[in-house]
Parts: sequence; structure tokens; C-alpha cells
Amino acid sequence: MEQFILALDQGTTSSRAVVFNKKVQKISSAQREFPQHFPHPGWVEHDPEDIFTSQLSVMKEAILKAGLSAEQITAIGITNQRETVILWDKKTGKPVYNAIVWQCRRTANIADELISSGKGDLIRAKTGLLPDAYFSGTKIKWILDNVAGVRARAEKGEILAGTVDTWLTWRLSGGKAHVTDYTNACRTMLFNIHTLEWDDELLQLLGIPKCILPEVKDSSFIYATTDKSICGFEAPIASLIGDQQAALFGQACFDKGEMKSTYGTGCFLLMNTGTEPVESKHKLLTTIALGLNGQIQYALEGSVFVGGALIKWLRDELGIINSAHECDILAAQVKDSNGVILVPAFTGLGAPYWDSYARGTIVGLTRGANKKHICRAALEAIAYQVKDEIECMKDDAGIELSSLKVDGGASVSDLMMQFQADILNTPVYRPENTETTVTGAAFLAGLAVGYWSSKEEIKKVWQINKIFTPSMEQAERTKLYAQWQKAVERSRGWI
Repeated sequence: MEQFILALDQGTTSSRAVVFNKKVQKISSAQREFPQHFPHPGWVEHDPEDIFTSQLSVMKEAILKAGLSAEQITAIGITNQRETVILWDKKTGKPVYNAIVWQCRRTANIADELISSGKGDLIRAKTGLLPDAYFSGTKIKWILDNVAGVRARAEKGEILAGTVDTWLTWRLSGGKAHVTDYTNACRTMLFNIHTLEWDDELLQLLGIPKCILPEVKDSSFIYATTDKSICGFEAPIASLIGDQQAALFGQACFDKGEMKSTYGTGCFLLMNTGTEPVESKHKLLTTIALGLNGQIQYALEGSVFVGGALIKWLRDELGIINSAHECDILAAQVKDSNGVILVPAFTGLGAPYWDSYARGTIVGLTRGANKKHICRAALEAIAYQVKDEIECMKDDAGIELSSLKVDGGASVSDLMMQFQADILNTPVYRPENTETTVTGAAFLAGLAVGYWSSKEEIKKVWQINKIFTPSMEQAERTKLYAQWQKAVERSRGWI
């Protein structure tokens, strides 16, 4: 019987499952949204049972849709929303509190205290991260400190903790495996990315007992087998990887200097820096890209706060377009932005500016400016912000960019991808399959069980949809980027 890989993509608002064949063609997929909970301003939670039941149901649905028997699933890969954390009872499997989501800001005061007590450099040196409520460690501390009786039970070894990959593996295996991979562990602010161990000094700093944390393994590894009484079949769970690192692998960015940008609500950029971690001078994150065959690869990670969300703003708040596609259509009707530059600093600016007091601006308006120019300026703004991040990465790593691989919803815009290539003076590669996150999880699961033999075989099945080659003159590129930087200065320190 023909064999297939089942990849699970547990995201912030929905759970997905995709069945792939050996040519990495999508045979079937299923997706289900689940509720978000906002108990207080700035707080974001999920019910862990919703995460599990939604993922279990789409897993079964995808197999059913494909018309497969359970025996045809050769392995399962899991990719997940990062930094979201869950604590549960070791015996019963019952969560002690809702999952605290990566977006939740309730622990900002804990992060601020770490910085004010002078621990920021220590945390950065050990983990590659900046102390922030974003990361899992402060969330674990909050649950231990605020849910009655949980700390005492944790210290007795009665409680388990983990990110979403850990929770799903534990549940799908019937409680047989309490594991995570390096890419998820390194986002907790508790894991030393140099020694590759849970760090005793950091655990002590946050008051977290080591016994509640999972065992850390490679991203491609047979961790456990699904429990037949829960899943209806037995198959090896053979990859765990955080979503952005999964996209990097799904884009076949296997070598030092290769890079991907995911154009979603924001933009996530990861550059593979090889087997040595690179410390950023620009406050980018140093993170683990992958654990494979006992070897660790590192990455630099940068985030653009407002990517596709800018197009949504044009649609929902300004009302000048009815769909994202219409933004492209209007922008293509003018030869340039007519001098209009839009800086989408709606929530401040990230690297290299790091100005939380910046606010959005539109500059260069003249009487001849119209909504077509604003649409074009919006697409260009996303590309400019990506260039800002890439310039930081090139400076940090001392690596020239040979190409940029792109994915995510907004990467379908030919006009924006062409401008991205032009402003970077670098070819931009868009793959045939832009669902690179779930593909990365599938690749890694397949490697663990021998479904694919090597990364070289995977490179052969990774297919390019379109290459955008730079065609802009250097003088024009220099002029435009200087104007962008000038516009950014106008937006800074506004409040």
C-alpha cells in the first residue's frame, strides 16, 4: 500500500491537518477554528482541551477525506504556535489552568523586573532572547504563583509543563511521552542554547522546578506512538518543530546564509547561521533553527510587526479596498507611489529602530496622490520593513544574501515580490507550495522514518513557482531606500 505523511499544524486560531505523498503533494486537508479567551485586557488564553480536540478531529478528518486506511500513515509530524504554554496533572492529564498564549502580556511586569534587576544580559547570553512576556518561562512562573496549590504540587513532581507540541504529543500518545524539541525549548527563556540543557540558573531565577519540564530531543525523531484508543490507529510521532523554524525547513533553507520571510499578519524572517549561534547587535533573536541527526543549526530571527495587517487596515479602517487582491490591482495601475511613503508604525517600530513611541505616518502627499498610490505605498512599506530586518541580519552574521525564499498569504502579490527583489537587489524565490510550515513538519517526520532518505532528496521535490529577479537601477534603489529611512524618522518619537 502507498504510504503517506500526516502533518499537524496547531496554530493560534485554528488546528489543521494535511496528508502528503512522497512528491509533497497535498492529498487532503482539514481545518477547525477554536475559541480565543480574553479574560482581561492584554490577556490571551486557550482551553487546552480545545487545542487537543480540534487537532484530533481534523487529524481523523484529513485521513478520512483522503480515503486512506490508518496503516497508510507512515508518520506524523507536528508544528505549533510557539511560546504558548500549558501545565497539567501528571496522573489525570487535566490542565491546571488555561493555556497562556504567546500574545498574552500579563507577565510583562515579570520581564520588566528581570531587566531592572540587571538580568537581561545573562538571559540574552544563555538563551539568545530578550526578557519579554512573549516567552514561555514567565508564563509558567505566573501559573505556579497564581493558581492555588500548583507550585507545591509541581515541586512534588505531580505537575507537567510544556509548549503546545509537548501537550499534543503527551495526549496523542496516551501520556507515554513528555518531550519537546530544541526549537520549542529555546523559546521558553529557560533553555541554554549553548549547553543544550534546561539552565539551572535561569530556572532558579524564575522559581521553576526542573522536574516539570519535558525531555528535549532533535526536531526529527521518533518520540512516541499514537495511542490506538485515542486516535483510532498507531503511528509514530516523528517530528516536533516551532512554526517559524518549520517554515525555514519547509523552504529547504538547509545551508548557512539561506533565509526565508513569511508574509502573514506580520512578517517573520529567519536566517540560517549554521552550526554556531550569532549574537545580534541589533536586538534580533538568536534562536535554534533545527536539531537533526544530532547536529544543531542556529538562526537569527526578526519580526516585522505590521505586514499583511497593513492591507487589512486599508480594507477595514480606511475602506479604500474591498479585498487584499484589489490592493494589488489598484497598485498595478500606477507606475510608482508618486512619492507617497506609508510607515505602518501602528504599534511602534522593531529592528533596527526599536522605538515603541513611533506611530504610523503617510508622507509625501501631493494633490495628485490617490488611493492607487496609497495601495502601492502599502505594498512597498512591507518590502521596505523586510529590507530593514535583512540589513540587520547581514550585518550581524557577516553573510551576504544570495536569495530570499518567501511564503505566507501576502507572498501571492507579484507586484510586492518584484519590489522586494528590486529593493534588496536579490532574487526572490516563491515556492509552488506556500504552505511551508506544515510542509517542514512533514519533511522532518519523513526523514525520521526513512520516507525521504536525505535533505538532498527533499531539495529535489521542493519546487519553485516563480523567481523575481531584480531589475531596478542601483541609483534608484539607493534613492528610494533613503526616502524610506527619512519617512521612518518622521514617524519616530511621536508620543
